[in-house]
Amino acid sequence: MYFITYVDRVNISTAAPFIREDLGLSNTQLGLVLSAFAIPYAFFQIFGGVLADKFGPRRLLLVVGVVWALATAFTGFASGMATLFAARLALGFGEGASFPGATQAMARWLPADQRGFGQGITHAFARLGNAVAPLVVAGIIAVFNWRASFWILGAVSLCWAIAWALNYRDRPADHPKMTEVELAELSAHQRADIRPPVPWRGLLRRVLPLTFVDFCYGWMLWVYLTWIPSFFAGSYGLELEKFALFSTLVLVAGVVGDIVGGVVSDGLLRRTGNLKLARRSVLVCGLLGSFVFVVPTLFIHDLVLVTACLALAFFFLELTNPVLWSIPMDLAPDHAGTAGGVMNTGFGIAGILSPAIFGLLVDQTGGWVVPFLVSAVLLLVGGLTSLRIDPTNALPPAVTSLGSPEGEVGPGGATEPDPPGADAAPTAT
Repeated sequence: MYFITYVDRVNISTAAPFIREDLGLSNTQLGLVLSAFAIPYAFFQIFGGVLADKFGPRRLLLVVGVVWALATAFTGFASGMATLFAARLALGFGEGASFPGATQAMARWLPADQRGFGQGITHAFARLGNAVAPLVVAGIIAVFNWRASFWILGAVSLCWAIAWALNYRDRPADHPKMTEVELAELSAHQRADIRPPVPWRGLLRRVLPLTFVDFCYGWMLWVYLTWIPSFFAGSYGLELEKFALFSTLVLVAGVVGDIVGGVVSDGLLRRTGNLKLARRSVLVCGLLGSFVFVVPTLFIHDLVLVTACLALAFFFLELTNPVLWSIPMDLAPDHAGTAGGVMNTGFGIAGILSPAIFGLLVDQTGGWVVPFLVSAVLLLVGGLTSLRIDPTNALPPAVTSLGSPEGEVGPGGATEPDPPGADAAPTAT
């Protein structure tokens, strides 16, 4: 799902030069179209997370999967800016609840010390979607046209939605292939599929600082997702096959970054028992490392060196992604969908502003230096803000009908699974 959703949301960046010429759009108009996806995407995050917590990921992701599949296909029928904008809005509605819903699914299925890896491997496939999309879309355009690329990808998305509904179960014990050994790794709470009401005040107080960091991260990520192909085409005069190749080389670094970030964070947690160190250190190093490698692109114009710097900056940027998505599960495992939605609202708001402002700055300045400079500053601010993120400040444990806490707290605030056969559910940390 992560792979397909990202192919569907970034396919327009590879097709953008052809869409702009075919529909007669300026860079500013194109930037508005690229931002359209993020408007409903941003504001559906929290609502989608609440729906996932309440009704379960199985039903939610089936519905939104069908919506984003149809929206992708309809993009191929766009006849002007208005219809293209509307199709991208619909895609944002469809995908808005997808990651909060998936976070709720992982909170039900993954032990505490595997959350970073779970988020890392799924987001690695998202970045693989980023990396593959330019080549796939370019290939379809070369054989057919830009419209066909959206029709074909829409059909693939619809197939996924059907497969999800047939194979996923909200409660791990209900899956026919689950074993008792695997179930024993999960807490009693996860096995019981308890859905308590959301403590909004406490949740927002804990998650909103993370939302701001996610905004800073998201600003730069949206630059990669929407403008990198146009950057290579416009700044270096590359043709379709070449700018698609260089875009892929840059974006594939994110695949590695997501896996490494999740593995390192979980490894630090197991080795030290310090949840704050395990999550915060990766956040800070990732954002500041990305800043360090974006800065040289402001001063050099060598294609190979710029490609290498952008790839390294993207690697460090993506180190943070699995950690950003793990922290909502650390802070509020009972409400992981809602917490993930609150956090990812920052990413959605960045998606509204980043592509449009980036395109406007390109038009106004006639170059790419100022837009990249603004993005680099936000990376620095996000890295420094990450020093204040505390994943151990979890919501108080939910209370069972008997009035007892639902488990014990492990080292660094991580949830300790109950032993097989235990009646108590784990604490919500």
